[in-house]
Amino acid sequence: MDRRTCVVALAGGLVSTRTVAQPQPAAKTYRVGFLTWATPEQSTPLLHEFTEGLRELGYIDGRNIVIEPHYGDGTQNRLPDLAAGIVRSRVDVIVTGANPSTAAAKRATTTIPIVMVGTLDPMGFGLVASLARPGGNVTGLCVDASAEMSAKLLGLLTEMVPGLSRVGVFRQVGYPEPPLESAAQRLNVEVYVVDVSNIDELERAFAAMSRKRVGAVIIRGPLFYVRRQQVADLALKHRLPAVHALKEYAQAGLLVTYGANLLDLYRRAAIYVDRIVKGAKPGSLPVEQPTKFDLVINLKTAKALGLTVSQSMLLRADEVIQ
Repeated sequence: MDRRTCVVALAGGLVSTRTVAQPQPAAKTYRVGFLTWATPEQSTPLLHEFTEGLRELGYIDGRNIVIEPHYGDGTQNRLPDLAAGIVRSRVDVIVTGANPSTAAAKRATTTIPIVMVGTLDPMGFGLVASLARPGGNVTGLCVDASAEMSAKLLGLLTEMVPGLSRVGVFRQVGYPEPPLESAAQRLNVEVYVVDVSNIDELERAFAAMSRKRVGAVIIRGPLFYVRRQQVADLALKHRLPAVHALKEYAQAGLLVTYGANLLDLYRRAAIYVDRIVKGAKPGSLPVEQPTKFDLVINLKTAKALGLTVSQSMLLRADEVIQ
């Protein structure tokens, strides 16, 4: 190699080294608003699953993503102000729990992507245009998009309570209950509905059920989640076998639950966040419907109510609480 070639080679090496040594642009840190009307204590397991889902995708809270939780502490009226505050903070994505939180966020912004988790009938409540193509800025995972769920819960009660002829339904005002007439007729059961507009009416609602001599109750609507322990205690006090879709109610003391796994839905919500921050439009991401349902039986509650759970049902259960 002659001197000129050597000098050119060295210069090229210096240029290359200098280029490599130049500062690289820092990776963006994404900000996610987490909105729920539950309390921090009630939300901790859900937030943990969501954070774990993000970690599996390479997002570490406090490093390349920041999660900003906002809690309604069981008060639905706080949600509009909390949603407005999240929007003002200019987060990249908002993750919402259940219908009230999602509706509040949707009213607060039409531009920031919203990932809903555990919503009930999102089309019926006007949260999305359709499940396949949500449109707008909302997508995510629903806990029940099918009218068949209430019929399934009714069937479980008739299977567990011998001679059941009248079933009460707690219907949250503003959350129309899917029709049960055909299922009730098929099972030879009369259905009695009590409307509940706020959580303070629970005692009155259970008393009304007792006066109507219902033999069991179906709990529906997100209103009751923040007071599910009270719901379970009142059901036992009035000696009413009760069913809900979420297993957290069975863990609180309800007789039986059958439905999607809420913890799993929150973990899967991380997939939506990942796709959105990588450029996907929420309106083109289909809403995910649950495909796996857990049957949970609280055997302790069954014994307290004087009910015998068949061996076949116990074998079908995904979880039995002793």
